[in-house]
Amino acid sequence: MRPKRPSRRQSKPPKRFRLFRWLFKLVLFVCFISAAPMLYLRYFDPPTSSFIELNKRKNNANIKHEWRDLEQISLYFPNAVIASEDQQFPHHFGFDIKQIKLVLNEKGKGHSRGASTLTQQTVKNLFLWPERSYVRKGLEAWLTVWMELIVPKKRILEIYVNYAQFGKRVFGIAAASKHYFGIDASQLNAEQSALITAALPTPSRSNPAKPSVYLRERADFILDQMPRIGGRRMVRELDD
Repeated sequence: MRPKRPSRRQSKPPKRFRLFRWLFKLVLFVCFISAAPMLYLRYFDPPTSSFIELNKRKNNANIKHEWRDLEQISLYFPNAVIASEDQQFPHHFGFDIKQIKLVLNEKGKGHSRGASTLTQQTVKNLFLWPERSYVRKGLEAWLTVWMELIVPKKRILEIYVNYAQFGKRVFGIAAASKHYFGIDASQLNAEQSALITAALPTPSRSNPAKPSVYLRERADFILDQMPRIGGRRMVRELDD
């Protein structure tokens, strides 16, 4: 008689190994679904944003929005945005650590400032919702990392200026320049750019065409800062 061959039946991998393999696949899946929209944004213009869709759900049907390539926008405007919202934008990797520390130190003193970078604001405008929560901030931070990894700085800036909210129903600088000053975005001068940018913290309550004292003072500060961060040449040189 032939001797019996040893059974080829393999024992199941240890439970710990199976759990590790499942977690590894889950991480890969999460990374894929996080990177995929960023790859899309690198090459294609987003058709809409979560903030626009949320406004539509509130029966704000008369949404004003037009897309403009960065080359079709007066360079005064992106310069004003960086001067106002995120002066370290050309240099950081999605997060302004220095500003975050300042905000943490100022908490409870009644004069804390925001620390969200342009990349974080772009992520929020496109994918998230306005209400603050730890969940939203966590998602915002995670997606910010992926946006900075995949999308060039100039492209992030282009998406931001096209989807930032500049009025109750006004999104993007093309619609804002027509709505407030009756001109194309390519015709904005430095003062008009600073006034529109000054309205960013409270777009639903601000009117750049008829600025309040506070809005005028904020615009003057932005005008002062614009040449200090490199002026319009800095915008041209992003990602060059």
